[in-house]
Amino acid sequence: MLRLTATTGQDATVYRPLLCLVLQGAKEVGTQAKTLNVADGQSLLVSHTVPVVSRITEAARDRPYVALVLPLEIDLLRSLAPGVTSPLVASAQDAFSISLCPTKLEMEDALLRYLQQCERDDTHRLLAPITRREIHARLLMGPHAEQLQKLLWHETSASRIFQATRAIQTDLSRPLAVGDLARRAAMSSSAFFEHFKAVTGTSPLQYQKELRLLHAREALRSSNQKVSDVAFRVGYESASQFSREYTRKFGRPPKVDRDATA
Repeated sequence: MLRLTATTGQDATVYRPLLCLVLQGAKEVGTQAKTLNVADGQSLLVSHTVPVVSRITEAARDRPYVALVLPLEIDLLRSLAPGVTSPLVASAQDAFSISLCPTKLEMEDALLRYLQQCERDDTHRLLAPITRREIHARLLMGPHAEQLQKLLWHETSASRIFQATRAIQTDLSRPLAVGDLARRAAMSSSAFFEHFKAVTGTSPLQYQKELRLLHAREALRSSNQKVSDVAFRVGYESASQFSREYTRKFGRPPKVDRDATA
C-alpha cells in the first residue's frame, strides 16, 4: 500500500507485472512512447517488465495519494486461464503493456479484503491465498482480460515479446543480439522490432540500456562497490561511457548520486 502526502518529481524505475489501484490522488506513468494519467477509481495493469518514468501529480497532506499495488503471478494467471469462457478474440486494442481502466467494485472489494487478511497470521495463511486467486481470476474476466489473454496465449506477439524481455533480464551484461531474439520469437528482425516497441514502448537496445542503468543505480545505492565495478557488471565496457549515460538518465554522476542518497 502506497501513501504520499505531496506530489513528486519524475522518477525512473522498473515496473514488473502488477496491478495498481489508485484509491485517491493521481499519478503519471510513461515510457518514451506513451504517457498515461491514472486518477482515483482507476486501475493500472502492467503485463511486462518495463522501464518507466512516473510521478505523483495529485497529493496533499489533507488528501494524500493512496494506492494498492499487487504483483501479478503469471503462473497463477496461466493456470486459471483455461477456465475463462470468453475466447481470445483479435482486435485493434493497443499492444502497449500498460493499460488503464475503471476499477470495478468487485475488484476493489477483493483487494481490500486481501489487504486486511494480510494483517493477521491466520488469515494471511488461510484466506489470503484464496483471495489472491480470486483477484487474478477477476482480472481474466474483467476489463484487462484481453491484454492478459494475449500475454498468456503462446502464439501471440505479446507472449513472444514477454519471453524476449525475460531473456534480456536474465543476463544484462551479455551483448544484445536482436537477430537471435527475433529468431527465437519466430519473427523477422523488422517484425520483432516493431512488436517489441509496441509492447514495451522502446527498442530492444534501449530497453536493455534502461534496465542496465536502473540495476546499476540500485547496486550503487545498496552497496559500497566501485562505480567502475558496477559499470562492468551490468555490461558496460567503458566506465566513462557508463558515467555519461548514467548522468544523462538520472541528472547526476553515479558517485554523486550514491553519496546523495547514502
